[in-house]
Amino acid sequence: MKKNLLILLLPFLVSWTTPKQDVEVNGINVMTFNIRYDNPDDSLNNWKYRKENAANAIRFYDVDILGTQEVLHNQLVDLKNFLPGYEALGVGRKDGKEGGEYSALWFKKNRFSLIKSGYFWLSQTPNVPGSLGWDGACERIATWAILKDKRTSKSVFALNTHFDHVGKVARRESVKLILNNISKISKGLPVIVTGDFNAEPSSSVVKSLTDTNDAEHLTDSRTASPLIYGPAWSFHDFGNIPLNERSLIDYIFVRNGVRVLKYGVLAEMNNSTFLSDHAPVLIRISIQ
Repeated sequence: MKKNLLILLLPFLVSWTTPKQDVEVNGINVMTFNIRYDNPDDSLNNWKYRKENAANAIRFYDVDILGTQEVLHNQLVDLKNFLPGYEALGVGRKDGKEGGEYSALWFKKNRFSLIKSGYFWLSQTPNVPGSLGWDGACERIATWAILKDKRTSKSVFALNTHFDHVGKVARRESVKLILNNISKISKGLPVIVTGDFNAEPSSSVVKSLTDTNDAEHLTDSRTASPLIYGPAWSFHDFGNIPLNERSLIDYIFVRNGVRVLKYGVLAEMNNSTFLSDHAPVLIRISIQ
């Protein structure tokens, strides 16, 4: 009788334990990281003093999908050398080749297969290389990819971008463009959006991106996470901004069956050296 009861209960025991095990084994670590462009005027905070630490942080936190902003071509080369297990996607925003900053999107090659990828400019002519959008001070670009998880065979749509820091119209119109293109390209897949949005949580930019009245809206991973670690800010200007004046402008948004397991802002230093003038944001997710 006991043997028969065990046989009857076995399917229920398996169904009870498997989801938790799947989350632990198949969870995905996602990071957004504005690495600060290679500026000689940064003195001891210049890229040459930070680059290895920045790469080591990515490796230490075992990041699976990474969105980086302000990446000049020489910085892209440096990170590729430090991170041979990752593939980098993207082009320079000035010319669609190597000119200007990249909004580079990275993924682990042993974890994901690349199904499709592309990029577009945040402008009225998104397919024109180097196009400046609305009242923006700089050219802005978004890089996207459809990735297939080799462990689960599930696909996910990832997009990385950097909104303008001056143009109010540019940020507003970039929201519309991003949401519209995500819906067109992702075709219902789970969505991850990383980026520096140059906007605080209370801003019209973030409110528009996360407006639940809009069927295309995204969810801020911070608000969706059951566990939050680190400060409520991400931009610190190499520690020069007073703590009470620092702002959260770096985000990871999700949509369509992406469950956020934990969220952290990594306000770290290596002795006296910052990783960047921004703190990376890291989340762990599972795809439903």
